Amino acid sequence: MKGDQKKVVLEVLITNELKKLEQEHDIRILYAVESGSRAWGFASKDSDWDVRFIYVHHPDWYLSIDDKKDSLEVMLPKDLDFAGWELKKALKLFRKSNPPLLEWLRSPLLYLEQYSAAEQLRKLSREYFNPRSCIYHYLHMAENNFKSYLLGERVRVKKYFYMLRPVLACKWIEATNTIAPMEFMDLVSSQVKEEALRREIDQLLERKMSGEELDQEPRIDVIDQFLESELQHLREIVAEFDINLKPDTTKLDELFRSTLKEVWGYGMHA
Repeated sequence: MKGDQKKVVLEVLITNELKKLEQEHDIRILYAVESGSRAWGFASKDSDWDVRFIYVHHPDWYLSIDDKKDSLEVMLPKDLDFAGWELKKALKLFRKSNPPLLEWLRSPLLYLEQYSAAEQLRKLSREYFNPRSCIYHYLHMAENNFKSYLLGERVRVKKYFYMLRPVLACKWIEATNTIAPMEFMDLVSSQVKEEALRREIDQLLERKMSGEELDQEPRIDVIDQFLESELQHLREIVAEFDINLKPDTTKLDELFRSTLKEVWGYGMHA
């Protein structure tokens, strides 16, 4: 089966599995996208499919004094990894300017969008965006990946992407004070100015996407120097970003209530 045909088959399979989850759990999935390397734009041929979604329960589910599980995780054959957040959980994280959720709302690979909740969140994103919170998130991710994968004379070179992307996202936020794009090449094109560095990144990306096995290799000096310099810079400037933001919970409460009405007819009168 050719690559494009395989992709279409997998997308149909993913859509069908989302519908099954709705039936099995008595939920409605509001929004489902691809996350991870396939959405970022540096997937290899054998990369997993990371399906992420937001869902809402029937109103009766919320009328309880007990806390309940607010997420779903399902692993399926064909490297399909499904993970979703219940709407109230998603809204609480949105209020904190959660970077993964902000990324989901801009994923280039959309599987399902029904009802208006996702579009309302996209419209509110700028208002709830906290640059310091997002830089801290990406900086922490980059530093953890550096400690895990990029110490020693020989490193797993494909892991460079998992440091380059968060560092470039930080640079984007610093430069524009806006939410960083999800796609890796958008970040590279706007934030990488040195020709030698761009050349090394382009070559590494071409090798990864061609299916070449990128395992233990000598460190790439020009990328190392860039990452170390930027990490030091980001540690110094992150505290300078204003955090005197007061997210308006009222708007998110209203979004939650309006979604229940839209999906289930909750609160509607004849």
